[in-house]
Amino acid sequence: MLARAVAHLSEAALNANLRALSRRAGAALLLPVKAEAYGHGLDLVARVAARHPDVWGLAVATPIEAERLARLDLGRPVVLLSPAAPEEVGPLADLGVRLPVASLAEAGALPPHARAHLKVDTGMNRLGARPEEAVAVGRLLAERGLLEGAYTHFATADEPDLSFAREQFARFQAVLAELPPLLAHAANGGGVLSFGALPGMSLARPGLAAYGFAPPHLRAAAGLRPVQTLRARVNQRHTVRAGEGVSYGALWRAPQDTEVAVVGMGYADGYPRNATLKASVLIGGERRPVLGRICMDQMMVDVTGLDVGPGDWAELWGDGDITVSEVAAWGDTIEYEVLTGLGARVERRMGEEGAEG
Repeated sequence: MLARAVAHLSEAALNANLRALSRRAGAALLLPVKAEAYGHGLDLVARVAARHPDVWGLAVATPIEAERLARLDLGRPVVLLSPAAPEEVGPLADLGVRLPVASLAEAGALPPHARAHLKVDTGMNRLGARPEEAVAVGRLLAERGLLEGAYTHFATADEPDLSFAREQFARFQAVLAELPPLLAHAANGGGVLSFGALPGMSLARPGLAAYGFAPPHLRAAAGLRPVQTLRARVNQRHTVRAGEGVSYGALWRAPQDTEVAVVGMGYADGYPRNATLKASVLIGGERRPVLGRICMDQMMVDVTGLDVGPGDWAELWGDGDITVSEVAAWGDTIEYEVLTGLGARVERRMGEEGAEG
């Protein structure tokens, strides 16, 4: 069957972003590929990243993701960033997955062949051991020969005011000073772009930045390129007569006879329904408005005067005139939610830029 919507991934853009971020961080990358590589496709992204000389390893958020990634056997360490259930620890260790540890109980329960990354909560108040507890946990792991790394997570490194992020980093450094040498990582994408190289850090973990996005105040200097271009097929073309409504609720009515293309992309595919009456797409070489309410499976687009018909493609976002950032603004949300919300019905393809579906 033909794909109704395709997310084209640029290997060149991904590799360029990884290279730029590693140089900016002055460190190798522990690349987050959680949530289907931020909606881009875990397997596709992981295979490219595992070949990149600046990528030390790949990071995920759930045990299921960790198992799936480890079984790809890509020759790069897999690091689980969030806790596993006790019954998952042994099987994950057997696969070589690096496990997060944040308590003495967790450290004591690891099998002798496990490798651990100590999770330090320096102020995010989400996961990890507080600094005063983390030293004891790290020492126990070191005594058992299991301690490979330690990490923390910045809460505000993507904000213009970096004072709290600096406090967090100082707390993390204080913990590291009490432990033997290890792989230390703290900087997310905002941290890499805001701070550059952080002293003592072996690794950096840029998430959405690796896929081409940065906070507005850092965007111009980042030099990153969006990896994904999303296109969907035109399923039908028809004429809406003057005065007729389009889509649920008839929120939009045609002021005159209007040619409408029905495009196979809707909110069940991940396009934000809140973008109703604000969204546009690129079709037939022009930016054209989406008419009426965005549906579960499709959207309607004004193609009056364009040579567009079934089988043609509309571009919903990419590295050109319409970006994910703009779509997110229409949907009253953020790029993270738009990209990670891209559904399984959208086919992912890694390849040459500009390839058609």
